[in-house]
Amino acid sequence: MSQIHAMSDDQVAGELKKMTAFIRQEALEKAKEIQIKADEEFAIEKSKLVRQETAAIDAAYEKKFKQAAMSQQITRSTLANKTRLRVLGARQELLDDLFEQTRKRLTDVSKDKGKYQAALKGLLLEGLYSMNEPKVQVRARKADYDTVRKAIPEAEKEYKDKVGKDTKVELDEKNPLPDGSSGGVSVVGSNGKIEINNTFDERLRLLEHEALPSIRVTLFGANENRRFRD
Repeated sequence: MSQIHAMSDDQVAGELKKMTAFIRQEALEKAKEIQIKADEEFAIEKSKLVRQETAAIDAAYEKKFKQAAMSQQITRSTLANKTRLRVLGARQELLDDLFEQTRKRLTDVSKDKGKYQAALKGLLLEGLYSMNEPKVQVRARKADYDTVRKAIPEAEKEYKDKVGKDTKVELDEKNPLPDGSSGGVSVVGSNGKIEINNTFDERLRLLEHEALPSIRVTLFGANENRRFRD
């Protein structure tokens, strides 16, 4: 039977010191493991947060970029429309002025009696060809009556030469054209049921509508945005 020897105080102190050193070593190693794990988790969480913030910044930048691009597009479109409207307005003013000047110059045509008589004859003939009747009436300004009376027999003769039929043109002095008109004649047939307005004012009005596309091309060039041509 073995004997149990009691440890001396020094031995006890030594054992306690070893145990304390062992526990401390275990604690340090555990603490190191915890620190390493914490660092890893911190790095993962940091990387996650950085990615999230980067994505948020990219999304915010993309949104602002699109807003800025749209704003620029709207601004460009607005400026282009305003510029286009100014150009169209200026062109229309030019056309209006052009026709107004032409309208004023029409009154000068009657001053040259020879040319005016020839013009009236041509306008009268157009009416005769269109009516194709044995008798018609012609209306004119009172100031043009003498010139019209001279143009009537010339028109009647040319009509017969070209058509081979007689026609009688009567000056309707009861219904003169307005003194303020630019001149020309109005030919009436079928007992007053049909009237061909061959006055200068009417011809110019028709010209404003029918020849306006050609005038625009002559003055401003062809419209590149137009898809269909006449």
